Amino acid sequence: MAQTALSTQDFVPIKEIRNGIVTLKDGSLRAVVLASSLNFSLKSEDERNAILLQFQEFLNSLDFSIQIFVQSRKLDIRPYLALMEQRYKEQTIDLMKIQIQEYIEFIRNFTESTNIMTKNFFIVIPYIPAMIKSNGGLLSGILPSRGGAKGAAAGSGEEQFEENRTQLEQRMAVVEQGLVRCGIRVVQLGTEEVTEFFYKIFNPGETDKPIKLS
Repeated sequence: MAQTALSTQDFVPIKEIRNGIVTLKDGSLRAVVLASSLNFSLKSEDERNAILLQFQEFLNSLDFSIQIFVQSRKLDIRPYLALMEQRYKEQTIDLMKIQIQEYIEFIRNFTESTNIMTKNFFIVIPYIPAMIKSNGGLLSGILPSRGGAKGAAAGSGEEQFEENRTQLEQRMAVVEQGLVRCGIRVVQLGTEEVTEFFYKIFNPGETDKPIKLS
């Protein structure tokens, strides 16, 4: 029995990323927002209890599921070092060049001997479009109509995406309002940021590659 070779993309459920919205191959949508963190150690006991209570009320108020993703990675100091080396080349004062060079060596040696980790908090908000119901029954909204079905599907694709995105944005607003009450700030990731987010998930070893200055 012949077997078809599968590519890496066959295992990735993402169809496209547009306007910061992830469209999966099954037609469902996802939005990814970056959330700030809170330092409980700097809060009083009353403040901690209030935050926990507010967060509990936020979760109980949701009528849809969300996914909280915590990303912990070793700090990539290379872009900063590359920037400092660029400043070193542009410096004309010898004393400043010596100080910059010593600073670069200090940062490089310190980060190599110590594992400095960064932690980011993401919230994935889903929206699964419901099947269209009409007077003809459930299947009438799924099966193609006679004559020019392809043209109708192409014409309604953009409108359907905008309608689904509106529903997803309403869910994002609910999540944002609930987290703001807890003292947590959120911001939606754009197309490039979402692409980088998933690229690093599927390619964890890419951080070992050299950084190219533009």
